[in-house]
Amino acid sequence: MSTFVLRDGFPLPLSPERAFPLFTARGEESWVPGWKPRFPTPTDDDTAPGTVFVTAHDTTWIVLDRLAGEHISYARVRPGHSAGTVSVALAPTTGGCTVEVTYAITALGDEGWADWTAIAGDYAGYLRSWQEAITDALSRPQP
Repeated sequence: MSTFVLRDGFPLPLSPERAFPLFTARGEESWVPGWKPRFPTPTDDDTAPGTVFVTAHDTTWIVLDRLAGEHISYARVRPGHSAGTVSVALAPTTGGCTVEVTYAITALGDEGWADWTAIAGDYAGYLRSWQEAITDALSRPQP
């Protein structure tokens, strides 16, 4: 199988400190349809290194490192599909921040290879969908 290393970014009209929560286990619920992290062990801080959560397809995530307002990284394993790391780095810009997302993923089977080959083929478009979803979520009234 293949290892994919994908890195690109997009701007957001938020400071890094305001954008950071959007890339946490609970924060992604506000903009990723169907994202429902389950925590095997209760936690108040879903960004603490060592925190484990599970999402769709029995994908297990482990927080590896974080510096609030700057970066967060995860190990990610989807059994029989793919395994690797995901890192999100935030850098201040005039009027907001740049979000850089890096995946280093190894396909563990044919389905994983096909899925990651498709993502790699248009990674900029993949991240553009993140940017659009976040922008849409930010425009909605907050409860």
